[in-house]
Order: sequence, then structure tokens, then C-alpha cells
Amino acid sequence: MALSRMAGALAHGLIASSVLVPASATAQEAGSTVTSASPDNEIAALRAQVAALEAQLANLSARLDGLQASQAEGAASPAPAAAPAAPSSAAATPQTSFAGAPQVRQAGGWSFKPFGRLNIDAGLTDLPDALGRGDGFSSEMRRMRLGVEGDIPGGFGYKAEVDFTGGAAELTDAYVTYRNGGLTLTAGQHNNFQGMEELTSSRWSTFIERAAFTDAFGFERRLGLSAQYSDGPVMLQGGVFTDNVDDLPAKNWSVDARAVYAPKRGETQLHFGASLHMADLEPGSTVRYRQRPLVHFTSERPLATPTIAAGREFGAGVEAAMLSGRWHANAEAFWQNVTVPGLAPDPTFFGGFVEVGYYLTNGDSRGYRSGKWERTRPARGVDAGGPGAWQINLRYDYLDLVDAGIAGGQQDGYFASLIWVPTTYTRLTVNYGHLEYAAAAFALPGGSRKWNADVLGVRGQVDF
Repeated sequence: MALSRMAGALAHGLIASSVLVPASATAQEAGSTVTSASPDNEIAALRAQVAALEAQLANLSARLDGLQASQAEGAASPAPAAAPAAPSSAAATPQTSFAGAPQVRQAGGWSFKPFGRLNIDAGLTDLPDALGRGDGFSSEMRRMRLGVEGDIPGGFGYKAEVDFTGGAAELTDAYVTYRNGGLTLTAGQHNNFQGMEELTSSRWSTFIERAAFTDAFGFERRLGLSAQYSDGPVMLQGGVFTDNVDDLPAKNWSVDARAVYAPKRGETQLHFGASLHMADLEPGSTVRYRQRPLVHFTSERPLATPTIAAGREFGAGVEAAMLSGRWHANAEAFWQNVTVPGLAPDPTFFGGFVEVGYYLTNGDSRGYRSGKWERTRPARGVDAGGPGAWQINLRYDYLDLVDAGIAGGQQDGYFASLIWVPTTYTRLTVNYGHLEYAAAAFALPGGSRKWNADVLGVRGQVDF
């Protein structure tokens, strides 16, 4: 047998070694001053050692033969069931990735990611000197936000964000979601569905402030329950909302809905949408629509209606956009009707804009996803030795707050912007705006409410 042959070979090797070792030891000790035993005694001791070693090897060989026989018998019978494998520590170890900030994912569906943004604005507003209004240089910390988001096992998700601008903590987003296929349910404080311009994050806007009508008509996040369904190029959104959490408790409520059709034709992304806003206001409510000249760091509002007693609001909007390579274009229009007790007809105010933009750098394009604009990722960022992404944009921005005897002013705004995105998470925006006002809230000394203003704004941004 193989094991017996191995044992025999091992025995001969050990015996040879045992013979050589004493001889070697005797040769080494020959030059020593210590007197050694007689050769006859050494030979007798050596023979005794060899005999003992041979007995031990014979016993070992018998044991190996028995082991080999038992293995042969076991091969003919079924092998015993394997013990359950211990849980893999690798599967239980959280996996961490990095995209602007660390994201931790746990096996089973948990994830956690911090995020935030910092917007610092500065610039000039130039109003007619005869108005005697506060203009000139100004600056502000426009946004300083921190938040967390992630997934929960079972198709759930969460997001919470706080804005610390001005030294006070203001809750922006705070909601949970449930996703099942193309359906997403959202509960909590989040954006209702009043157009592409409003739903696009301020991090990706082509101007440092959104179109005038979005701020004038009071678009903001509200507490509510909503649903979104997506199927290919079609997306439907709708929900029931009350007020912003900072204004609660309140009895106001609204129904908001939006539909989007976004087909792709070759390399060109198209976008068409419409939205509705129907709000019921609690008794004694008032509204006031007003707007700054493009930038937020001025407190002047050349457009402003008086305070209006209001029972209901009804808004309707349309939107369209196109994205093709370096080019993009988009336009929106929104009508806001207010039910005013004791006034007939009810006033309807209007706002809208048209925009076109182009990337000067090869390979760069504006991001688009799920019915809104998204992040620009430079094809060759400065961190990779490139120039970053450079974009120019032109916009015409119109707002009319004059109707049914209410004079809140009219605006024709002509805007231009230059945007530099050096890396995926940094951005510099320079805006210029020329605004022409009629029926403005401020009158010149001669009584005229028709005058012009110029504005320059700069924003530095970091987000993660």
C-alpha cells in the first residue's frame, strides 16, 4: 500500500540519520578536552536506540494501514452532511463608495449618504438715482445646507435637509419614499409640481435665481403626500399639500399635478410638460405677489402687488425643453388666478421665460433626468488637466402683475450668464441683467413708474 511504502521509506531515512548523527558528534568531540566513553559502550547504546526506533516505526506503519482501510470503506458510503457554512463576514461588512461625499451601503438594502451645498453671492444693483432706493454693492450667504439621504430595505427611502443661512436652521426637505417599479410615493415636506424651472435644483440652474414668476407666485416646498409614475418617456405626478412646515399649523391645502412627455429623437432629448395648482385658502387669508430684480442679495422689489384678500388660487403652466449636444433651450409660461372676495373679475397674473444655452467646451452637455435639469459633469475637468466646462446662456424673463385694477408692475428682463464648472462639484456663475419696468412699485419724482435697472451678480458654489 502507498502509505506502508511511505512509512518504510521514512523508517530507513530515520535509521540512517540516527547512525550518522552519533558519528558526526564523535568526530566533533575528538578535539575536545573532555574524555569520551569507550567505543564498545557507544556502539551498544547506538544499537539500543536503533531497536527502539524500529519498534516505533512498526507501530506507526500498522496505524497507517488501518487508516487507509477505513478511508476505503468510507468511500463506498454516503458522505456525512456538511456543517452549515458560517455567515460571510464580507457580506455583512458595509461597502463604502465616494461621489462628492462618502456613501455607505449595507447588505440587505440600507444606505446612508450625507450631502450639502454652499452658495456665496455678491454683485451690484443699479437703480435710477432719482428713486433714492438702496442699491450698489451687496453680498450674502445665499444657501448653506446639510442633509442626509439613503435607502431602507423594502423599497423605502428617506431624505432630510436643513438650511443654516442667516444663523437659523430652516427645514427644506424632510420626507420618506416608497418605490415599486415605476411608482414612487412620497410623504413629508417636498416640492409640489409647479414646473421644470421650480423642480430643477438651484445647483444646476443657468442663472443664480430662477425665473421671476416662480418666486413671485410663492412656489415653495410644502408638507404633503404625493405620487409619481414613470413609464418610458411618460411621467405623471400629483399630490395633496398643505403649507410649508414653518407656517404650520394652517388650514390651507392644495392639489398639484404635472404631466411630462420626454421622448428622445436620435441624440436629441425633447421635453413637454404641463402643470396645475389649485389651492383653497382658509378664511381671512391674504396674498401678495412681488419680485426682486434677478438677484436675491437686494431687498428692493420693483414688482409688488398690494396685499390682496384671497379665497382660492388656481395656477396653470406649460413647459418645453430641448437638449442636443452642447445646445439646450427651454421655455415656460404660468398663469396665476386669484379669487378675491368682492372683486369681479378675479385678477390673473402671468409670467414666463425663454432661454437658450451653449457649451463652449467640446464634449460637455447639460444634464437631464426625470423631467428636470441635472448636474453637468465636465468632460475634461481641471482636476484632470482640462479647462472644465464653460457655458453661455441668454434668457428673456417676463412678469406681469397688472390685472383687474391691481397694479403690481410689469417686467421685461434681458439676461446673460457665463458659467464655469471646473470640476463636477464646483461652479462659478456670472450673471448680467437689464430690466425694463412699467407700472413699477416705485415712482420717479415726476410720478413715472416706467424706468430701467441693471444688475450684476456672481455666485461661487461647492456641493457634495
